[in-house]
Amino acid sequence: MPKLEAGMEAPTFRLRDQEGRERTLEEFRGRYLVLYIYPKDFTSGCTREAEAFRDRYADFRACGAEVLGLSPDSVESHAKFAAKLGLPFSLLSDPERTVIDAYGALQEKVSYGKRRLGVVRSTFLIDPAGRIVRAWTNVRVDGHVERVLEALDAHVSSSGEAK
Repeated sequence: MPKLEAGMEAPTFRLRDQEGRERTLEEFRGRYLVLYIYPKDFTSGCTREAEAFRDRYADFRACGAEVLGLSPDSVESHAKFAAKLGLPFSLLSDPERTVIDAYGALQEKVSYGKRRLGVVRSTFLIDPAGRIVRAWTNVRVDGHVERVLEALDAHVSSSGEAK
């Protein structure tokens, strides 16, 4: 997949969330969307990332944005993960990894000398028209949510849109 960059149209999706509801990119038209892609529920890094988005969720909402998590885990796994962490946002299930691939977050990884395809922690800020504002790949969890929030706030401020 080509690398997604600012100004490009965000790949569409139709996936189920932790409650089994079908969610689409189109339902978020007219507002900002933060789509963060992560490897696996209940792992230490992914848990810290979800908690960081949870803890700043009200700040994202105050800027007119919704947050969605996305991983290859099942709807059932997401339901347990969201309940355990008290997540106020939806987690999308992409077991076939087609949407993850469309966003360029399915890449070759090397672990213990073996090559395999794996999910690379990535985040996409999508504007109300469905275009990529900013993309972060190979994300390090510490401080990441604050950087996404700063980018969102700066974009909202520069576009003259009301918060």
